[in-house]
Amino acid sequence: MTVVLDPTAERRPARRQRAERPESLAGLSVGLLDISKPRGDVFLNRVAERLAGLGAEVARYAKPTFAKPAPADLRHEIGARCDAVIEALAD
Repeated sequence: MTVVLDPTAERRPARRQRAERPESLAGLSVGLLDISKPRGDVFLNRVAERLAGLGAEVARYAKPTFAKPAPADLRHEIGARCDAVIEALAD
């Protein structure tokens, strides 16, 4: 069994079923969302290299600031163009 901790301050965390994972990333469009924290781009550069090596098409996106959620138009664009998304931060 996999346990995923929710970093929010929920008193009673909601149970969520994991999304189905593709068997392969080959031919899929994977979006990388940089939340604009320092050095997040360094991490995502390496992730992009690995994904390209697996045959994925990589699309890069960035939030204007880490302090707020991604704007609705950015979320819509990512959802419309990508089969999967990786959001990353680093300090």
